[in-house]
Amino acid sequence: MRVEHPAAREYYEREAASNSWSVRQLERQIHSLFFERLLKSKDQEAMQARLAEAPPVLKPIDIIKDPYVLEFLDLPESHELSETALENALIGSLQQFLLELGNGFAFVARQMRITLEGDHFYPDLVFYHIRLKCYAVVDLKLEKLTHGDVGQMQLYVNYFDREVRGEDDNPTVGLLLCTEKNDAVVRYILGEENDQIFAAKYQLALPTKEQLEAELRKERMRIEESALKYG
Repeated sequence: MRVEHPAAREYYEREAASNSWSVRQLERQIHSLFFERLLKSKDQEAMQARLAEAPPVLKPIDIIKDPYVLEFLDLPESHELSETALENALIGSLQQFLLELGNGFAFVARQMRITLEGDHFYPDLVFYHIRLKCYAVVDLKLEKLTHGDVGQMQLYVNYFDREVRGEDDNPTVGLLLCTEKNDAVVRYILGEENDQIFAAKYQLALPTKEQLEAELRKERMRIEESALKYG
């Protein structure tokens, strides 16, 4: 399978080798624009600057993609879909979900109970990121992200930082997966310096050929413009 952009090709070659991807897994990552989605979720100039560093320092933002493609669940995009059904489907396809999340994630728990003065809270999924050495809490939302969702994730992250993580662990990362996000809500609640909680969209189908081509053109232009600045 041909990947024309040199940076994308190098990325896929490196990740395929380090993660022992099968041909099918590699094809799936290319078709779902894994590399482009990884770049899209980041500040392009900061990304180029970090790519120029040697050795690169992995940061929480480096593991976030936007959107996440969950076509392997074979679920319809329906208003009748529940968060429980989505969570069950992800657990049932955990290997594929870990592949989509990216290198370094290890599954820890689902619906892990947090009790605070008699009140119980249940984050959907908990992972540990081996390379970042931190817990990663994932919450699933079927609607547009709200300030309440962000506040709840802040509670989860604070709890894990204070009660769960070990002395050698780095601060906990929170990821809100939603059908529609509002970056302004996240920014104004958490502040400009937030580097622990992230929101990203998910979609239940691979992009169409037209969407794929349009996204490739757009991301290629962004990458090339950034490369010129740092070339």
